[in-house]
Amino acid sequence: MTTSTTGIPGYLTGTWTIDPVHSNVSFVVRHLGVTRVRGRFTELSGEITTAEDITDSSVTATMQAASIDTTNQQRDEHVRSADFLDVENHPTLSFRSTGIRADGEDFLIDGELTLRGVTRPVTLTAELGGFGDGMTEGSKVIGVAARTEIKRSDFGVGGNIPTAVVSDKVVIELDIEAGRQD
Repeated sequence: MTTSTTGIPGYLTGTWTIDPVHSNVSFVVRHLGVTRVRGRFTELSGEITTAEDITDSSVTATMQAASIDTTNQQRDEHVRSADFLDVENHPTLSFRSTGIRADGEDFLIDGELTLRGVTRPVTLTAELGGFGDGMTEGSKVIGVAARTEIKRSDFGVGGNIPTAVVSDKVVIELDIEAGRQD
């Protein structure tokens, strides 16, 4: 694991394991066209690989669908049902990058999102938070924040729920901390 020549201060190559305790995968959706309802997935795992050339890097992530938390048990149960995520038949959501491109100071991470058994291309706008020292001596961490928008209808989510009740647009936001594997 070496220092890269990408010009990013403190950039390190290596393989990084997502720390679910210090990471957040959340979403925002409009309800009745007037309010935003927020939720998150509490169980996630994944890996980031940083290459000498950052555009050769990669990301994979998996969220446990049943771990959804919108701070309302009744709503969580409904979102887990066949009306939305259908966790009984589709226990995970996953993302796999297919490419990374520079976009000014940010990066665009192209990839495939699989939700409810449907895989579609998505692009995350990502900000590299940086590299730093971890909590144990000699350990290193990376931080990345990213955002994208999807249409729930593209993934067959909530097909019987009118968009006047729950908007089709879903904003997904990620704040990821990962520790370098030695």
